[in-house]
Amino acid sequence: MGRIKQSVCYWCFANKVKPEELIKEAAKIGYASIEMPPQEYYGMIRDHGMVIATAIGHASLTDGLNKRSNHDRIEQEILKNLEIAKKNGIVCLICFSGNRNGLSDEEGLDATTEGLMRVAKSAEDAGVYLVLELLNSKRDHKDYQCDHTAWGAEVIKRVNSPKVKLLYDIYHMQIMEGDIIQTIKDNIQYIGHFHTAGNPGRRDLDEEQELYYPAIMRTIANTDYDLYVGQEFVPKGDPIEALRTAFKICDV
Repeated sequence: MGRIKQSVCYWCFANKVKPEELIKEAAKIGYASIEMPPQEYYGMIRDHGMVIATAIGHASLTDGLNKRSNHDRIEQEILKNLEIAKKNGIVCLICFSGNRNGLSDEEGLDATTEGLMRVAKSAEDAGVYLVLELLNSKRDHKDYQCDHTAWGAEVIKRVNSPKVKLLYDIYHMQIMEGDIIQTIKDNIQYIGHFHTAGNPGRRDLDEEQELYYPAIMRTIANTDYDLYVGQEFVPKGDPIEALRTAFKICDV
């Protein structure tokens, strides 16, 4: 059983605490990474012994890889960001299917696969993962196409690259399909990153929400997964205390 490598999603906490304090306190708690920080903090994060687990790979969550007319733009954005990631030791770049806008699942699947195949070799050469994010289309991201694990996993199978994986967001997939533990077991080979949050509300990992994170983390730790699990919840109270509590809950 391996210890979970935990990270902190910058956007959830930095509006409630100064970035310098967030980075310092996260390192003291035991977090291994800060995710999606502004580039001006890259050096500070490394100085505190942490890595940057994720950055955004391309612009526009809603207008993404499932539209072929976007592929030239997205390819150039990803290639540029791969260079930044390689230089700064960033582990993953997050990618998005985009919204359906009338596309069938098969049409979107074909286009998303083609878009990722254009940059897969470059990701391999850079040693950086491209992770296609699973999001819920029921509540937070209406019409988003990569909203079920089976659809996302099929993209990853078709691309067939060791550096193209899924970002499995536990909060979003609880809303869309549930069955979190078995789904993780069945699809761990396609997953390159995890995000957490309590449901409902994307709040703390506490007893007022329906996900039991100790069991979920034990499931991940019992696989050969050795990448990162990012805390992406919006804290109800003091952000540092919330991060400290979440770390203990997930430290299996």
